Amino acid sequence: QVQLVESGGGLVQPGGSLRLSCAASGFTLDYYAIAWFRQAPGKEREGVSCISSSDGTTYYADSVKGRFTISRDSAKNTVYLQMNSLKPEDTAVYYCAAVEGWATFLPYEYDYWGQGTQVTVSS
Repeated sequence: QVQLVESGGGLVQPGGSLRLSCAASGFTLDYYAIAWFRQAPGKEREGVSCISSSDGTTYYADSVKGRFTISRDSAKNTVYLQMNSLKPEDTAVYYCAAVEGWATFLPYEYDYWGQGTQVTVSS
């Protein structure tokens, strides 16, 4: 059974850090492009970061560049999103997604999705 499970969300103060995890079961993440998306209330789902399957090239939305880092641990079949210098506007439900193809920020390109993890940045 193919499954993605996110974890690591929570409540953090502005300027703080969180690390989200996306653990895969039923398939090997190395062969898939993985993306992190987020969706805030009343807003469309937006791509935050993605990592290619071929050479591990990483991509970031301008809003998170320099603050977020995506990485892959093949041994654990897990992808991480390290989020630093968090801002209130980063508050959203964060989802990881996988596709056996090109890394992209287009949600409809992705075949597998996790259930999401809530990130709230507030003082």
